[in-house]
Amino acid sequence: MYRYDAIDSAFVHDRAAEFREQVNRRLAGEITEDQFKPIRLLNGLYLQLHAYMLRIAIPYGTLTSKKLRKLAWIAKTYDKGYGHFTTRTNLQLHWIKLADAPDILEHLAEAELHAMQTSGNTIRNVTADPYAGATADELDDPRVWAEAIRQWSTLHPEFAFLPRKFKIAVTAAAKDRAATRVYDIGLAMRRGRNGELGFEVMVGGGLGRTPYLGATIRQFLPTRHLLSYLEAILRVYNRHGRRDNIWKARIKVLVASLGAEEFARQVEAEWAKADQGHADLPDLELARIRADFAPAFETLPAVSEVLETAKAGDRAFARFLRHNVHPHKVAGYAIVDVSLKTPGQTPGDITSEQMDVVADLAARYSLDEVRVNYQQNLLLPHVKLDDVPAVHEALEAAGLATPNMDLISDIIACPGLDYCALANARAIPIAQNIARRFADPDRAELVGELKVKISGCINACGHHHVGHIGILGVDKKGEEFYQVTLGGSGEEDAALGQMLGPALPADKVADAVEQMVDVYLRERKDGERFLDTFRRTGVAPFKEAVYADAH
Repeated sequence: MYRYDAIDSAFVHDRAAEFREQVNRRLAGEITEDQFKPIRLLNGLYLQLHAYMLRIAIPYGTLTSKKLRKLAWIAKTYDKGYGHFTTRTNLQLHWIKLADAPDILEHLAEAELHAMQTSGNTIRNVTADPYAGATADELDDPRVWAEAIRQWSTLHPEFAFLPRKFKIAVTAAAKDRAATRVYDIGLAMRRGRNGELGFEVMVGGGLGRTPYLGATIRQFLPTRHLLSYLEAILRVYNRHGRRDNIWKARIKVLVASLGAEEFARQVEAEWAKADQGHADLPDLELARIRADFAPAFETLPAVSEVLETAKAGDRAFARFLRHNVHPHKVAGYAIVDVSLKTPGQTPGDITSEQMDVVADLAARYSLDEVRVNYQQNLLLPHVKLDDVPAVHEALEAAGLATPNMDLISDIIACPGLDYCALANARAIPIAQNIARRFADPDRAELVGELKVKISGCINACGHHHVGHIGILGVDKKGEEFYQVTLGGSGEEDAALGQMLGPALPADKVADAVEQMVDVYLRERKDGERFLDTFRRTGVAPFKEAVYADAH
């Protein structure tokens, strides 16, 4: 994992001290809220419905035990004892006092963490495949490149005031666990004909009011030219992006209006100005970054008798293995998912005590690494097979062992109207109601892979557009209603969902989900997933079941 050098450390401490001065001026009334707002946003501080919210960056979703313990301590000391992991792998604290914000930034700096560029019209936290460095299906560790992008983009003077916020995701595996098609720039590593590594470059993805999937503007970009090509993209965006209309300011609108072919032509013309005779990143610097992502694995047997014995004697553990434990690229190790989706829980929420438990497990069993994924769960990427039973036991005691990865109760949901000033409707209670309906693990297994995603407003922080079942909260004359879409996907088979029909009142949403699941179980063939069945049958049978009483 990347470690701060002296420059990094001095930089984040200086930034925290600078912010303290601005907070003191705001508290003294020397500057107004309007004057203070752009300053606080560049340091990740929002003003929400009930309090300030601090969004803490977790670059490419990777944490050490020290960092996670620090987050737990901050949540306990300055918040209400819990935090919320988001679809962008950040941690949000929703009950922050303005006077405490500078102290929090200082404590974050001590643990090599910060909140810079988690808001504002700049390049936000770079995300990556949460299985990076642990999965056998990757061509390279994408975090190496995500870290290079992080260093390049942090306070980049040319891109500090873009037309709108800007997000980048990186993957290096055939399976897209980073939702690259719904990002402003999605980078998917490919191997060229001569064996050289490069990226497929996708631009113009994004959800919200006008959802788009990213268009491929370059099939293969050699890795040595990554940063100069990103600069070319951002220069074209900076030049032509709308600044007169917030709803049309994202790069997705520019790509759609110009057309992907013309946008690509302009990027290539801009990129041609760069010095392409040399790599963008010096070999020594790339090697320094790469060295931080090379854990020391032991040579272990490929099969664990300890694990197999526990599996044979414990049905709950066997179920956990089926859904929350995944193959590792190194024999004798496994990837262990940590569910933050116990039925009835707020998706993505975790208490300070639970953070400490996961930190302890990472230090003892996972080479001191924890990951956050965009599905609002955690994972331990490097667990010895012999240790999986002990990890499961500790997670179960902490309420973190729900075996529901990618099942119907593994719901993505934004904070919604319970916290967010932009929301039209609540998302958390809807997620909780659906999860309770499918709390029976046998029933959840019968249904199989089904991804429910819920947003409390059109900004789509819950990724509802790409849910197998997507749910969007809307306001109708002061009442909360929910639009339902079907057939979306944020993975390598990316697709935007199709509208089911008229919006439903809050008390009918869980019923509708149950009705749609019943249709799926009736219609599916040959072990199809919900998404496969929908793509074969279309929306008609699902719509008929949900709106039957309206006829």
